[in-house]
Amino acid sequence: MRAVYDEIADWYEHEFRGAAAPGDPLGVRRLLDTLLGPGNGRCLEIGCGTGAYAKQIGDLGWTALGVDLSAGMLRHAGGRLAAARADAARLPIRDAALDAAVTVMAHTDMPEYPAVLREAARVLRPDGVFVHVGVHPAFCGGFADRTDQRAIVIRPGYLDGHWTKESWTDQGVRDKVGATHWPLPELLHAFLDAGLRLERFGEGGAPVPTALAVRARKLRT
Repeated sequence: MRAVYDEIADWYEHEFRGAAAPGDPLGVRRLLDTLLGPGNGRCLEIGCGTGAYAKQIGDLGWTALGVDLSAGMLRHAGGRLAAARADAARLPIRDAALDAAVTVMAHTDMPEYPAVLREAARVLRPDGVFVHVGVHPAFCGGFADRTDQRAIVIRPGYLDGHWTKESWTDQGVRDKVGATHWPLPELLHAFLDAGLRLERFGEGGAPVPTALAVRARKLRT
């Protein structure tokens, strides 16, 4: 299989990440710190890409592992974390093997995200933690014109829940690889349907949030 990110992996690593604003303007790292928190078990990043968050996960005390469909992105992840090429909806991991799992700014790249959540629940031990940090479904997508950050324009399309390459900017990844949009109720229902108990939430980015984060826990059976 060839993943869409294979074609832009070098650009993503050397140009897109290099041009990122300093600090944590979208609050992604703050949300990951707050909702994942310290731990000492194995934490799987699903859709790890180039391993940009591996050090942060390790600094929290976790043993960072990763899976991604793109061989091109994983080429840049070498040295950052132990990672394997795999479909996020069909993880090559036995049941209840992990203490924690995360997805970071990746769920819109996964058209089968409800299946990904079911797989996350399957590989987590009972009471294991799952943290989702992703673009905000209410304010980001092909329906959201973010040209003026002080006045985001929401156009028809939020309720459609479709895949699109439409983007408010040509400087990011969405106009290159597309994105799948999940309206907020569908996204949260997918957690519940997977057997994950919702615990905490967070938002990041200002003045209109760019990121939404969720912490959930695998239910005991």
